[in-house]
Amino acid sequence: MSPRGFCLNKVFDRKKKRLVEEIIDGKIVLSMRAIYQSKVGLGIMDKGAKELLQSISEKQGKKMNTTESAKDIPAFLKFFKDQINMAEVKYPLYHFKTFNEFFIRELKPGARPVAFAGRDDVAVCAADCRLMAFNTVEESVRFWIKGKKFSLRGLLGNVPCSDAFVGGTLVIFRLAPQDYHRFHFPVSGKIEQIVDIPGCLYMVNPIAVNSKYCNVFTENKRSVSIISTSDFGKVAFVAIGATMVGSITFNKKKGDYVQKGDEFGYFSFGGSTVICVFEKDSIALDKDLLAYSARSIETLVSVGMQLGVSVRKRTELPLPDIKNITIV
Repeated sequence: MSPRGFCLNKVFDRKKKRLVEEIIDGKIVLSMRAIYQSKVGLGIMDKGAKELLQSISEKQGKKMNTTESAKDIPAFLKFFKDQINMAEVKYPLYHFKTFNEFFIRELKPGARPVAFAGRDDVAVCAADCRLMAFNTVEESVRFWIKGKKFSLRGLLGNVPCSDAFVGGTLVIFRLAPQDYHRFHFPVSGKIEQIVDIPGCLYMVNPIAVNSKYCNVFTENKRSVSIISTSDFGKVAFVAIGATMVGSITFNKKKGDYVQKGDEFGYFSFGGSTVICVFEKDSIALDKDLLAYSARSIETLVSVGMQLGVSVRKRTELPLPDIKNITIV
């Protein structure tokens, strides 16, 4: 049973190998359904609410950067007491002078081991998040993304090499507010470009993503990075802003050579999403991730967990055991 006033969203915890419940405020769920799951709600959005969301997000972002906001940290930790492990955090609680400093907290070295660290032909998860993985963009639309106008071209905008990803593999990393909000490279290679695309600030919760009335991933503010690799060809890394996300900050730049698992940047206060697109037939995603995604169930993963193996190298590695996992 869920606590009074709250709803439960079930996700598969890859580490614990079982379904777990994610608590969401029931009032927020009802509000999101009213807005994103109805023509009337989206009609209201088109008549000025998009600008209102932008304004609210900017004001909230500023508020979370004030010293006064630090008093909200204990209540936040209490609400997510089973989902935030302070023992992993690099600095003690008193170090954080604002809520946003805590929100973009760093972890201790070694807190997120990188799978097969010496093997660039093994891709890893880019964030602590709820993950959906699909062999093709078409599968993602069939099982998860319901926006009628969603397309790869719409997601990547006018990035010159976007044609390279036609028929490619798509992975969605959804970060919730309680998550570690720094994102990392899933592959090793060179950053060829980073392109900013302006847009809205819709929520990235499944209720919004599953709406047939809006296209969260192609309408939201986002930054598209193209990483050139030896083992996977080109990889598109799309950092997507959302409601209450004040900014997307990168600590790497165009031309940098990076290693998988390296920190790429962070999202300021709010929920947010990263989408990675691989070229067609370049990666064999782990079977357990595909199995749950095909059932429209998100998988809870951590930075550095194995994501898939390069098809080009045809590497044989021990993949996560799914024989004893019951798909419900």
